[in-house]
Amino acid sequence: MTTTLALFNDIAPVYDRLNDGLSLGLHRAWKRAAVKWIDCSPGMEALDVCCGSGDVAIKMSTFVGATGRVTGLDFAANQLKYAAEKERDLRAASADASARMGKITWIEGDALNLPFDDESFDCATIAYGLRNVSDIPRAMGELRRVLRRGAKLAVLDFNNPEDPTTAAVQGFMLDNVVVPIADLNGVAAEYRYLRPSIERFPRGREQVNLARDAGFREAKFYELAPGGLMGCLVCTK
Repeated sequence: MTTTLALFNDIAPVYDRLNDGLSLGLHRAWKRAAVKWIDCSPGMEALDVCCGSGDVAIKMSTFVGATGRVTGLDFAANQLKYAAEKERDLRAASADASARMGKITWIEGDALNLPFDDESFDCATIAYGLRNVSDIPRAMGELRRVLRRGAKLAVLDFNNPEDPTTAAVQGFMLDNVVVPIADLNGVAAEYRYLRPSIERFPRGREQVNLARDAGFREAKFYELAPGGLMGCLVCTK
């Protein structure tokens, strides 16, 4: 846990820039799709677990509107610092945009022991985070616990391709494009973890089974990006 925590604290200053460059900006569209799939609506209480630098939580705040509330939780204090700064900058840049956003609360916490009461939220997301927790079934159970009946969860992350050719292309790109670009930003060591973490991550059908085992009554996996290199699991409590 300490090594993983240090990793995400270290990459915080360049995290957004690398995500934009490595995905050609497409990660923003994928995150927006995830928020839409959970029916995030005005007045809702929304949760973003493993919120990182705050992209998804901030998107959620525009969906829940001025009458809604968003909670962004992460275990890396540096990521939360950048998330809060990003929110402040956005609100300062446009009073109208700020007025349309819901209140956002940034909390340092553990995805395996969410510091919330049962049935506290109307919808939830976890983007590029479930892959990094030490106990995926427990994290899924915690997410279900804090959701209200009928609420939806979106799990957005890299897909672990079943097709050998697609998997080989993904591995090549990670080793020969992602890591060298990360190296130019001084965080190559931190990004070398991506390939083994993706290879260990449950595939789409396995994620559906994990959701059902956690008690979600419905679960569907969507492939995203060319070749299905990204995926989004949408679950309903």
